[in-house]
Amino acid sequence: MEKTFLIFLALIIAGGSAFAESKEVNRTKTITISWQRLVDEKGQTCERCASTEEELQKAFQSLKQSLTPLRIEVILEKKALDPATCAKDISQTNRIWVGERTLEEWVGAQIGKSPCGFCCEELGDSVECRTVIFEGKTYETIPANLIIKASLLAASQLLTVGPDTPCCGDKSQTKKPSGCCPNKH
Repeated sequence: MEKTFLIFLALIIAGGSAFAESKEVNRTKTITISWQRLVDEKGQTCERCASTEEELQKAFQSLKQSLTPLRIEVILEKKALDPATCAKDISQTNRIWVGERTLEEWVGAQIGKSPCGFCCEELGDSVECRTVIFEGKTYETIPANLIIKASLLAASQLLTVGPDTPCCGDKSQTKKPSGCCPNKH
């Protein structure tokens, strides 16, 4: 986690002056974290999803605190899936998206599966629920550090400044802002 934070900090420092000079500086950007899980008629979920929810809450609080000064709003959406939906595709439960990409896509993880007693009971069949495999370790509960890592990678894309962004100014300008569009000066 600390390594991810240092990479994110380096990205901010490297692009900080360009971002600060951009007309975009006053515009709040948004990262939406979406999570879905199987919920029974009593509003209960399995142990792995309940634990993931706790980790998600930790990550959300940390991200809000870290990204608010950068004018990035973090939104958390939780979706309850009913047993009928999960019976069609159990891999949809305990799934997280950061923006339009899955957590696995952001961090380079794989999807696995393992038996889940709660879901078997709810669906009346033997099922294997989603796990995340990252750096050789399998997680039934998605840890906060992976959620934070995926979200910081998404945030770094929001802060990326390139030749098509407003900081590069009008092409007729003779002097460009320092630290912006280095190949255009």
